[in-house]
Amino acid sequence: MFRELDDLYGKLQRIRPLSPESVERLSEDFMIDYTYNSNAIEGSTLTLEETALVLKEGVTVGGKPLKHHLEAIGHRDAYYYVEDLVKNKIPVSEKIIKDIHALVLMDRQTDKGVYRSVPVRVGAFYPCQPFEVPARMERLMLDYGGEMQKLHVVERAAVFHLRFETIHPFIDGNGRAGRLLLNLELMKEGYPPVNIKFSDRTKYYGCFNHYRENDGDVSKMTGLIGEYAIYELKRYIEIAEQSENLKNRRPED
Repeated sequence: MFRELDDLYGKLQRIRPLSPESVERLSEDFMIDYTYNSNAIEGSTLTLEETALVLKEGVTVGGKPLKHHLEAIGHRDAYYYVEDLVKNKIPVSEKIIKDIHALVLMDRQTDKGVYRSVPVRVGAFYPCQPFEVPARMERLMLDYGGEMQKLHVVERAAVFHLRFETIHPFIDGNGRAGRLLLNLELMKEGYPPVNIKFSDRTKYYGCFNHYRENDGDVSKMTGLIGEYAIYELKRYIEIAEQSENLKNRRPED
C-alpha cells in the first residue's frame, strides 16, 4: 500500500501546481462533503444537501436543531483554518489542537478549546481520567515530534488519530477535531485531505476497537486511511489531467 501511495503522490507532485480554479473547486466541494460526513458520524441530522444550503447559502433548515447548523458552520471554519495552517507552514502544537477544537465546538462557549474536567465514556470504552489528560497530551506531542516522524505520513496520521481519540481530551467534539488533525497531518505533507464516510462508520469504529484490543496495533486504521488517501490522490490526478488537457486543446478542437 505504501508503495502505491508513494507512486501516486509522486505523480501528483509532477503534475502540480494545479490551476487556481481546480484548487478552489476541489476545496469547496470537498469541504461540504467532508463536513456532512464528519458531523453525521457524530449524530448530525443534516443531509448532504442541507449541509450545502447551510454553508453556501446561509439557509436555516426547518425542523433541524440549531446545534446541527452551528456544528456545520464550526466545522467549515475549522477546515479552512487547517488549510491556512498548511499554507503558512505552522507546526502542530497543543495550542493549535485547542484552536481547532474551539472552532469545531463553537456552540459551547465554556467547553471549546478546554481539556475536559469530568470522566467520559465512549460506547463501552472509558478514556483516561481528566487529571491525566494534560500529561497524556504532552506525551503525545513529544512522541509526535520524535519517533512518529520516522513513520510514513499515512501511518503517522493513523497513530496520532488513534492515540488522540483514545485520550479523548475534550468533553465533546473529539471525533471532528481528531479527523481535522488527521487531515492537517496529511495536507502539510502535500497529500489531499481524506473524507471518512458516514457509511463507513462501522468500519471506522472497528479500527479503534482493533487498536484497543490488540496491544495498540495500528494496521486497521492505517489501512483505512490509506484506502481513502489512494482514492483522493487518484481523484486529484484525474482532475489535474483533465484541466491540463483542456488548457492544451486547440481552438479548432
